[in-house]
Amino acid sequence: MRAPDSGLPILFDRVSLRAGETAILRDVSLSLAPGAPTVLIGPNGAGKTSLIRIAMGLQKPSGGSISWGGRPAPPPGRLAIVFQRPVMLRRSVRANIAFALAGQGLSRTERHARVARLLDLAALGGLADRPARRLSGGEQQRLALARALAREPEALFLDEPANNLDPAATKSVEALIRNAAASGIKIVMTTHDLGQARRLGGEIIFLAGGQLLERAPADRFFAAPATEKAAAFLRGDIVE
Repeated sequence: MRAPDSGLPILFDRVSLRAGETAILRDVSLSLAPGAPTVLIGPNGAGKTSLIRIAMGLQKPSGGSISWGGRPAPPPGRLAIVFQRPVMLRRSVRANIAFALAGQGLSRTERHARVARLLDLAALGGLADRPARRLSGGEQQRLALARALAREPEALFLDEPANNLDPAATKSVEALIRNAAASGIKIVMTTHDLGQARRLGGEIIFLAGGQLLERAPADRFFAAPATEKAAAFLRGDIVE
């Protein structure tokens, strides 16, 4: 059963992150609230992955503060994350999903029904008994998404979810993300694929040099970016 406490909104208040002398994030203030998918874009080293790791509670900021639904720590089980290269357990596709449901107090019948629904959602029903590590890259990413969705998170963080996938696999992964967003899950994702950002983003956050330089509805951002760095990035220029 889903925990009653909400982890949203996630509030960043002048959050910074340093690694030695290197500033990864600089005074980032923003709110991640329920609603359309938020897509983070920007050049390599902009701080996108670090931002979602901090939002997930996996990394502590060097300065500033962050809260989840007004609390100093994220409520257990309310947030999920899928990395660029998800780790597959040494078991079947079906068992990978079932593992994510452990400890939820589900009866055997409920657990089997939930696994079957997620297999169908991820278009993996015909591969349910295959070892997960023998799946293709796109199939593994769909399995990772299904596994993350198994616990019905309130927010799902995705780091380059279709990185290095072919167009057909990308289309399947994006369909799964759209389905999750339509169900009410807050999607926060990073991508270098501007086409994907256009297709999936409800709002765009543009980062460069560890700073949040622009935040706008996707259609407005792509039509008329408000900062020169964002405009340069969209033109394909090198931005630091």
